[in-house]
Parts: sequence; C-alpha cells; structure tokens
Amino acid sequence: LALNPWDVALCVSGTVISCENAIVVVVIFYTPAFRAPMFLLIGSLATADLLAGLGLILHFAFVYFIPSEAVSLLTVGLLVTSFTASVCSLLTITIDRYLSLYNALTYYSERTATRTYIMLILTWGASICYGLLPVMGWNCLKEPSACSIVKPLTKNHLIILSVSFLTVFAVMLQLYVQICRIVCRHAHQIAVQRHFLASSHYVTTRKGIATLAVILGTFASCWLPFAVYGLLGDYSSPALYTYATLLPATYNSMLNPVIYAFRNQEIQKVLWAVCCGCFSSTLPFRSRSPSDV
Repeated sequence: LALNPWDVALCVSGTVISCENAIVVVVIFYTPAFRAPMFLLIGSLATADLLAGLGLILHFAFVYFIPSEAVSLLTVGLLVTSFTASVCSLLTITIDRYLSLYNALTYYSERTATRTYIMLILTWGASICYGLLPVMGWNCLKEPSACSIVKPLTKNHLIILSVSFLTVFAVMLQLYVQICRIVCRHAHQIAVQRHFLASSHYVTTRKGIATLAVILGTFASCWLPFAVYGLLGDYSSPALYTYATLLPATYNSMLNPVIYAFRNQEIQKVLWAVCCGCFSSTLPFRSRSPSDV
C-alpha cells in the first residue's frame, strides 16, 4: 500500500501516547503509596490510553506490513476497547471527584475502595464487550454497504459508541457543574468564617472554574467532532474527514497524563526522585482529596 501521511500521523501519535502513559503506569504500579482509590482510577485511565497508543502502532504495522482481515479485526477491537475504557475512566474519575466533595465525611471509609473496584470492573467489562463485537462477527467485511466511517465497524456499532461518548460527556458536564457549585459554596463559607477578603474568594473560585473548563474543554474538543461525524457519516464519506476527526480524538489520550497525572504533586515527587536517582517506595505523601488532583 502507498504510505498514507494520516496513518503516519496516527502512528506517531500512538508512540507519544504509549511513552507518556507507560511512565504513569510504571510509577503507580511500583509505588506502594499509590494504592488509594483516586490513584487506581488514574492508573486505569493511563492503562487504557497506553493500550490505545499500542493499538495505533500495531494497526499501522499490520496494515502496511502484515495485511490480514483477522489481524485487522483484532487491532480494531483493541482500539475500540482501549478508547472506550479511556472515556469511561474519565467518567469514573469525575464521579469519584464529585463523591469526594458531596460525601466528604465518609469518603475515606472502606466503602469507597469497594465502590472504586466496582467502577473499574464495570468500566473494563463494558469496554471489552464493545471491543469484542467486531471480532465476534459484528463487522462489515461481508457487507461493505453496512460499514461506518471506520472500517470494519458497522454503522450501528459506531452509532452506539458515538451515543455512548456523547452521554458520557453530558454526565461529566452535569457532575462538574455540581462540583463547581460545591467548591464555590465551600470557598465562600471559608472566606466568611476566616474573614478573608472577597478577592481571595474570587481567586479560588476562578481557579476552580478554570480547571474544570480545561478538563471539559479538552474532552469536548478532542472527542465531540469524531462522535458527531460518526453519527452523520457512512461508508461513502470521504476518508479525509474520518482522519481529520479521528486524529484529534487520539490527542485526548495524549493530554490525559498531563491533566490527571503529571499535575499531581505526589506523582511529581516520585518522578523527580527517579530523575535524581534517589527513588524510594517509602516516600512520605500528604493525604489528598481527588478534587485536588
């Protein structure tokens, strides 16, 4: 096959995604202090994005070096599983942040750990089921007219995925609006109790809103174009539009480590310790709420 520059861009994106998220996965896995529910959720997100990056690399390699329908189904199934798990992990992190503020007094109980494991099981269970559909026969290899903008996924399969992504975004938007209200209320109460100036309350509120805007804005700008085009396009749509919407969607997995992991002070401490050659698995950590991450 003639080398497609868009496929090269996707492969390069997958390489960067794999490197970034591999660092996060290794740091969380080899640091015993990172066993709190919030770090497990961040680890789940990093694992999903790592698999997505590897899937993009494998897809490029198999398409151009080992062309095979069976292998194509496996790589597409891996990509569907990993990207679905990534989006669902973002939702679980949002739910965890909301509950950490809404039920602040009971958040650190054993029930939180149980709830976290249940969310992880549901996230990966649903993602694997979505990914297995093309492999189990729900594909358009025998009926090209049923294909979506992403072959060999069927139009109905991609519609389900697109609607799921739009639903996740709507839920995340609603939860982050509630989080913003809770944070603003708490900041105002603290300002009143400690006789802070109104400007201090304004700065805290603005910082919180800016953080939420970055999180939602990143997710929306990366995934919404592809989700909407997945609903509107079909097998006859130009491949250029598919690549132009799919490539930004991969950027979400590239930005997730920066937003959810590298901004965390505890993970920063470990990374600096590793760079300085003085890594210790017993580094002291300050207990933090998921809303601080």
